[in-house]
Amino acid sequence: MRAILVIIISSIIATSVHGQTGGLSTYQFLNLPYSSRVAAFGGKMAASDMADISLINQNPALLDSSLHNAVSLFYTSYYASINFASVSYAQRLSSRGMIGLSVFGINYGRFDQADETGKILGTFGGSDFALTVTYSYRIDSCFNVGVSIKPIYSHLERYYSLGIASDLGVHYQSVNKLFSAGIALRNVGLMVKPYSANTYENLPFEAIAGFSKKLAYAPFRFVVTMQHLEQYNLYYSSPVNSIDIPGEDDKPSANLVERVGRELISHLIAGVEFVPVEGFALRLGYNYKRRNELKVQERVSTVGFSWGVSLKIKKFDVGYSRATYHLTGSTNHFSITSNLQNWL
Repeated sequence: MRAILVIIISSIIATSVHGQTGGLSTYQFLNLPYSSRVAAFGGKMAASDMADISLINQNPALLDSSLHNAVSLFYTSYYASINFASVSYAQRLSSRGMIGLSVFGINYGRFDQADETGKILGTFGGSDFALTVTYSYRIDSCFNVGVSIKPIYSHLERYYSLGIASDLGVHYQSVNKLFSAGIALRNVGLMVKPYSANTYENLPFEAIAGFSKKLAYAPFRFVVTMQHLEQYNLYYSSPVNSIDIPGEDDKPSANLVERVGRELISHLIAGVEFVPVEGFALRLGYNYKRRNELKVQERVSTVGFSWGVSLKIKKFDVGYSRATYHLTGSTNHFSITSNLQNWL
């Protein structure tokens, strides 16, 4: 327990001294949304009042007893021939305990290999993979706790690396199943073997929290997630539009409310789900941080927005979502889930 606390505190210190999160750690594939539901709701989720095995990579405490024998397949065709996928399965261990297994990873495609003169010598590839073993325990009818252990393997050209990470989570769901809340510490761990000797890098540690609320007498569900709670300074101010005013930093902050508001919304990911009939749902998400950091000033378009649908077809739940990361294009996410008990 003491070792886990040391790792958590070290990760928080390492990330809190920086204003932004990009480029500060390795194994960034761990933060990809291996779920069409998560992708539709903005990329991250800490709580859900709907049982979904694909969510255990977001918060291990979301693995509950209703997911016994559930299986999920997920695939995304990313940019520039990059693709990532996952497969997950859950099994009940006892009346209160559950175990889940998940394999996920990303393939970066093929690249030209050249010497110092530019002569093409061939091609090389790269990929990252992780195996997740999740255990959850139901404390009572409302509270679940969970922990995941993730061995990591990364291969880039002739270099490879090994790491180990862990997720810790707590989840609450009301008795009437209309409200849930959760918090998770994700990617707590270290690099065991670096790509090159004595060059150890940080893992992408992150603390997330959120809630999900379904209206009792209307076909709507609202999902709110707060990302990167381990650091306050998250807002990105583009140097293209910023103007340095002499002595401005020395003045008392006249725009304190505005600055606090920008930091707050940079942490916020919001989503809404419309469920007009059983077995069909339409989802919409908004990630301000993504929009602010990846937008093109001349044409912001729908960067930061995402949407998705889910449809139950006999014994399968089929999900599709589309997220706009940049003006150059969007990504398509596909998932299919089922429960093996329905086939017996």
